[in-house]
Amino acid sequence: MQEVREGPALGGGMQEPSSTQELPSPPPPPSPPSPAAPETPGLPVPEQPTEGYAQQLLLQEWAPPGGSLELPPRLTWKLLFLQRPLYRNLLRSPNPEGINIYEPAPPTGPTQQPLETLGNFRGWHIKTEKLQQGLSWTVKQQSVDLLAEGLWEELLDVEQPNITVMDWYEDSRLDVCVYELHVWLLAADRRTVIAQHHVAPRTSGRGPPGHWVQVRLPTPSATRTRAFASQDLTEGGEQGLWVPHKNFFLTLVLPQVSHVFRQYGPGVRFVHFLHKTKNRMEHGGLLQTRVTDSSVSVQFRE
Repeated sequence: MQEVREGPALGGGMQEPSSTQELPSPPPPPSPPSPAAPETPGLPVPEQPTEGYAQQLLLQEWAPPGGSLELPPRLTWKLLFLQRPLYRNLLRSPNPEGINIYEPAPPTGPTQQPLETLGNFRGWHIKTEKLQQGLSWTVKQQSVDLLAEGLWEELLDVEQPNITVMDWYEDSRLDVCVYELHVWLLAADRRTVIAQHHVAPRTSGRGPPGHWVQVRLPTPSATRTRAFASQDLTEGGEQGLWVPHKNFFLTLVLPQVSHVFRQYGPGVRFVHFLHKTKNRMEHGGLLQTRVTDSSVSVQFRE
């Protein structure tokens, strides 16, 4: 599915928005994250490459179109070597609960603990949306400042590298739809929407509850590298992976939904990432749908 540009918007439906539905507006920008803690004194400082060597390393690593890349005067290759703004996950705390996607989600019972106490959620802004019949959404969001991460205006406006969003969520079976993803590419005012993507997938219901579902279908080569897949299979219109783990193979069902922003136009400065996971209140506490390995990355177009 291609990203949705400015236009009519998503309503309360559980699946991808149609062209006649209303798309949600981006939420108010969250407060800036707290400053990073100072590094522990006394740690050895790694040796920095020379400007020429840093340029050589990054051009080999990034492989930009034409094999070269022109930097604005204010940037140096040594600075880019330290920041690594391309091919890097730009989200903070992408796996806050420390869950491994290569294994079934560890069983968890109802809890009365706040979500923030169950892991490292630094960088995430969290709230709860109450629904009917004991259901609720946990809403987690963060905004990525692309310039602060080391990218520059000319690259974003002229080259317009791909912006890729990936996420994994648990097939918790707490409701028909247990996950939503909303992403906005925003201008410098953090209000003007240049491109956006919204999806609320329904899982197939096959297999035991608790397996992980990914809401972006990577390229086959990237899939094999990431998930160590030994075999791809297609079943009922969905893409699956056999993922080896110890003495068994774990089947992950992957809806064929693409979340790669391409040719989005000039002016993008922020990526606002928001996902929602469904909860259900039981007698002993709250049952939650978990997510892991969320990512926003920028890479040159193939």
